[in-house]
Amino acid sequence: MTEKAGRTVKTGNQASAGELLELVRSGRATTRGALQRATGLSRATVGQRLDRLFRAGWLREGAGGPVDSPLGGRPSITLEFDDEHAVVLAADLDTRHGRAAVLTLTGEILAEHAGPLVIDDGPEAVLGELGRWFAELAAKSGRGADAVCGIGVAVPGPVDSETGRVVQPPIMPGWDGYDIRGRLGRAFAEHAGTGAGTPGVPVLVDNDANLMAYGEQRSGYPDCSAFALVKVSTGIGAGMVVGGTVYRGIDGGAGDIGHIRVGADALCRCGSYGCLAAVASGGAVARRLAEAGVPAASGSDVRALLAAGHPEATALAREAGRQVGDVLATVVTLLNPGVLMIAGDLAGTPFLTGVRELLYQRALPRSTAHLDVVTSRLGERAGLVGAGALVVEHLYAPERAEERLAALGV
Repeated sequence: MTEKAGRTVKTGNQASAGELLELVRSGRATTRGALQRATGLSRATVGQRLDRLFRAGWLREGAGGPVDSPLGGRPSITLEFDDEHAVVLAADLDTRHGRAAVLTLTGEILAEHAGPLVIDDGPEAVLGELGRWFAELAAKSGRGADAVCGIGVAVPGPVDSETGRVVQPPIMPGWDGYDIRGRLGRAFAEHAGTGAGTPGVPVLVDNDANLMAYGEQRSGYPDCSAFALVKVSTGIGAGMVVGGTVYRGIDGGAGDIGHIRVGADALCRCGSYGCLAAVASGGAVARRLAEAGVPAASGSDVRALLAAGHPEATALAREAGRQVGDVLATVVTLLNPGVLMIAGDLAGTPFLTGVRELLYQRALPRSTAHLDVVTSRLGERAGLVGAGALVVEHLYAPERAEERLAALGV
């Protein structure tokens, strides 16, 4: 066997069509000859397994590559993953609004919609509306519902990745243990008109900070082996990508730094006192602004005030950054990331300045010597890109790809 980037590829007669696809998608072997050398399979066996991938529409031939033989000859034909054979639906849900999109299998956004979607309205209403958005976007993209191979959803709470259900979410009342996958799959089928008898489109669910981190790391920092993203909006959460894989902990609770106690007496939405989110989130800053007579009800309102240069919002954002930076000093010491990204409603200069002040003051120099503290590159699309990538990596992983090829009858 050979191993790279967390994936093991079997060699010899054990290498499957799905594993050949993985080698092509990763760029590690993109010609028939290279696949033979990487797996030890015969030329005939490679050809048979590639034929299954061609018949499924997952591979295509590209331009001629370098000559495989040192003796010369015709250039070998390169193999490419065909990202046009299907599309992915993705959504990023916040507490008061949502964003949805149709993406290609390589992450390009074909159609997008954003609008009010209030988590407090409960999963039935929210997922029903999201299913309608998805059906309209699929039609708008020109691909249609039949081209959708999977759905990815980012939610603002801890998720058990095995079941796709949120687990005791502090800011998602009524969602604990709810079957998001089943409800969203049915809602999309109803609005798309595919009918209840149609095999369901697979739905994957994960925490929003996790998927933002995954999208940002894959698109902007693919060589960073320890990447951390902190989202500061209505709440505060962190996503971590270690060795190219999202780190979720045992049951999806990793990264919930908004509920670390910081010694304050403010009441948090989780019911406890002194949580970081109760004093330094976008919601906490909005509450303090409202108490001072400044109209603000959420993190998005604070973001608008910061964009307008509002002095009190700027001062409170910097103070919140210092409080978060104090906690992040411990996170950085523990994880030793190469990149620490600040994202969300408060991710601007005042907040980032506050984070850096306390982080570099409290963390050991050894922990920050090779650390880049940056803001989001993908902005509001980070969760969408991460959700789309999560679906693609799941559906085209070797074992799952084999199951799908068998279901297609190829």
